Amino acid sequence: MSKLHPLFATALLAMLGSHALAQNAPSKKLYCWTENGRKVCGDALPAEAVDSARTEISAKSGLATGRVDRAPSADERSAAAAQAELDRQAALAKEARLRREMAMVESYASEAELRRAYEHRISLSAGTVKASRMSVAALRQSLLTLLRRAGESELAGKPVARPLAENIRAQHGELLRQQGMLVQQQREAGEIEGEFGDALARYRALKTPATPASNGG
Repeated sequence: MSKLHPLFATALLAMLGSHALAQNAPSKKLYCWTENGRKVCGDALPAEAVDSARTEISAKSGLATGRVDRAPSADERSAAAAQAELDRQAALAKEARLRREMAMVESYASEAELRRAYEHRISLSAGTVKASRMSVAALRQSLLTLLRRAGESELAGKPVARPLAENIRAQHGELLRQQGMLVQQQREAGEIEGEFGDALARYRALKTPATPASNGG
């Protein structure tokens, strides 16, 4: 078996070692990013470009090896956090609604019981609206009477008495307050009726067992 000359063997080992190191060494990258509206490339990323969108390119092949999106701004991070909180609240609301639906199924033995419960609420709400309408009508009539007295005083060339003027202001303020209450009560009455329709549909869906799919053939 032939032997290599010591000097030749040493050179060969050095060449093989350097080739292995070159293969195992990490490939050098180039970076390209946009700076002041123009494209900039380099083998090192400056500190001011760390948060910028950039393309990473292999220095050996010249091909793009990846892309890094720009870091979100403070406003974008705040918006993302706000959206995440909204999503969390929506998930909690959904869980609460599911618990209410299951409690509703367990609370009412029949659809008739559910209907009676809502009819009672609807009846109470309608009674409240009716009473508020009567109160608003009475206040309006009382205010018209006071305004008529004030108008008669002015037509007679007399100043409107201070107690009368204060009473008119007080009656007008109370009328506005009760009109606002009436609007709110009417809205709530409509919401109860809509809630009853939704609750009835959910009750039927939860109470009705799922029909197994029939096998063909």
